[in-house]
Amino acid sequence: MTVRSLDILDLPLLPRFGRDLLVLDSAQALTQGSLLGVRTLLASLVPHHPLHTAVCMQDGLALIGQIVLKEDEASARLTFLAPSERVPDLALPLLDHLAAHSGEWGALHLLSEVDENQPAFTALRQAGFAMYARQRVWTLAEVTAQTVDNGWQPAGDADWNTVQSLHAQIVPALIQPVAPLPKLPSGLVCRTQAGLQAYVGVTRGSRGIWLQPLIPPDSSCPADRLASLVQYVQAGTHLPVYLCVRSYQAWLEAGLSELGALAHPPQAVMVRRLARTIKESQLIRSPEKNLAKAKPAAPVARSTSER
Repeated sequence: MTVRSLDILDLPLLPRFGRDLLVLDSAQALTQGSLLGVRTLLASLVPHHPLHTAVCMQDGLALIGQIVLKEDEASARLTFLAPSERVPDLALPLLDHLAAHSGEWGALHLLSEVDENQPAFTALRQAGFAMYARQRVWTLAEVTAQTVDNGWQPAGDADWNTVQSLHAQIVPALIQPVAPLPKLPSGLVCRTQAGLQAYVGVTRGSRGIWLQPLIPPDSSCPADRLASLVQYVQAGTHLPVYLCVRSYQAWLEAGLSELGALAHPPQAVMVRRLARTIKESQLIRSPEKNLAKAKPAAPVARSTSER
């Protein structure tokens, strides 16, 4: 069994494997479209490009996998494995290779999303991945808003402290290092007379728009404002809109169902940690400094009989 980077000679594999692609990064697939194509191969061949595709070969069979590290993110993402039918037999060495490559990039984690009923779920567990949340993607393309005056507007510098506070309140502490906020203001915020009430991260692509909400259960931005949010982000386009609800915000699903949004199958969100966090640091004095601070021993007094 060998694992190596994808090269130009693997080009004939791509169309055939693309018919049995196991998507492991929903946002990338729904906003960008096809994850396995000639562009994928060419990007993988560019030195220092934050996208790496590798292939595991055994007895004439092959399994392809890909990782990506987005700008300013501390976690790499596993985007796909193909073909899915070979995951149980060939995934472990390939996943180890991709994790090692992610570590070389400086990533702290490798993330993946998968249906718990897929054989890949077991393979990921065996490769050191652990589930830290569940999520469900909802399609909002058919939802229409009744009003444009909805309170949504781009987040600004003055909003970011409040958005960070929402993040700390909603996202469990153990998950926050894996699902952090962007370093700079981005996305949309919802305001009412009571002030900033909700935040939604927005990722746009050629095939769709991905929304990642931070909305507390006591928010005064009600569920019907999600409909007007769709109208806001869809303005001037006909792209479908997808909203991702993590298990720690399950209260949003009832409102989405009432709006007629379409629910996708639930997924396990998984992480493989690539580095150990050191919570406390201690100053260790060098031996030279310790010797310099050491006090000389008192001289030993001798009796006159010993002279």
